[in-house]
Amino acid sequence: MKRGNIFKLAITVILVAAVVFLSIEPLSDPKNGISLGLDLRGGVHLVLQAEPGRDSTTITDDDMDKARAIIEQRVNALGVSEPYIQVDYQKKRIIVELAGIDNPDEAVELLKTTAKLTFRDSEGNILLDGSKLKDARAAVDNSSGRPNYVVHITFTPEGANEFAKITTDMLGKNLAIYLDEQMIQNPVVRSPIVNGQGQIEGYSSLEEAANYAMLLRSGALPVSMSIVEKYQVGALLGQESLNKSLNACLVALIFIFLFMLFLYRLPGLVADFALILFSVIVLWVLYGIGTVLTLPGIAGFVLSLGMTLDLNIIVFERIKEELKLGKSLRAAVDAGFSRAFITVFDSNLTTLFAAAALFLLGSSSIKGFAITLMIGILVSLFTSITFTRWIMRWIVGINPRMNKALFGVKEVG
Repeated sequence: MKRGNIFKLAITVILVAAVVFLSIEPLSDPKNGISLGLDLRGGVHLVLQAEPGRDSTTITDDDMDKARAIIEQRVNALGVSEPYIQVDYQKKRIIVELAGIDNPDEAVELLKTTAKLTFRDSEGNILLDGSKLKDARAAVDNSSGRPNYVVHITFTPEGANEFAKITTDMLGKNLAIYLDEQMIQNPVVRSPIVNGQGQIEGYSSLEEAANYAMLLRSGALPVSMSIVEKYQVGALLGQESLNKSLNACLVALIFIFLFMLFLYRLPGLVADFALILFSVIVLWVLYGIGTVLTLPGIAGFVLSLGMTLDLNIIVFERIKEELKLGKSLRAAVDAGFSRAFITVFDSNLTTLFAAAALFLLGSSSIKGFAITLMIGILVSLFTSITFTRWIMRWIVGINPRMNKALFGVKEVG
């Protein structure tokens, strides 16, 4: 029995140490690890206001949903990981947060551009628009002997028929191409275009052509957008916030470890060991569900650390009370965990409900705090009740007559 408990304890310590060691690199990897939010990684926060058109048409919720979908396509094309996009239907606004983006100003321009493509005659009459566009791709045309950056466009079958008719009617005339209200090209139609394909020229670089091709592929925004709020967080400032947060967590852990060791002796050491496992499990869960870690999220994690220790303290105090009544170590440990369970479970359940309400009703930063807190509460029920109980039973099983002073209780007589 004694050897069995020693073996279980040794294997558990080795496994937890191995998990911690093997978790450091994948979880802290800048590219593939836990995603960091705007405040920790740097990036841009935007609030886009939908503006009514010239005819003062009412902006509907459907318009806002379409605008959000188009903006989301554009953000995905930029390669931004874990963007945050939310619609405020009441104020007709779209909130966008892009973390870790290299060129924020360029991204802002791409997101707010309406990107309405139209083909017009010399009098400005719209003959065809981009709603019948099937595809748009950037390319380099070297037919003139020097690089010419262009966008190849392809129409849908319906659009191709209309474009063929327009180019037939406009033979020998100028067919202006507009993006929004700016004319970007005004070529002369040399021959009818019947294959449903065209080419837009006049870009200064392949990157610029690729950006406009992306705008055309994603489609025109149903409403015009203006920027009412914008702020950027520099990468250095984000890194500084991250470093300060990590230092705060480290200092908190050190104080917690020392406090538990001083007050509860051996059970305190067990609680510290369980806290290490708790931290690793929470971080892996955050990683697994793709949570973006922000400053409020770190605050939720630190709070959950404290709550985990609260559970241990409730249990350990019950064990001390049982020992003072003269019970054996095994009986005191079993009674302490059993009698503390209902109190621990009820207190965590009420906090879990509060965190769930914050997640459902709160803003983006509050959601980050709430999800981290909820995960921490659920994991703590395992590490503080089940895992800690296993370890305490194994320790007592190794030496049932060990000095009660190791449990923070003074021996009498």
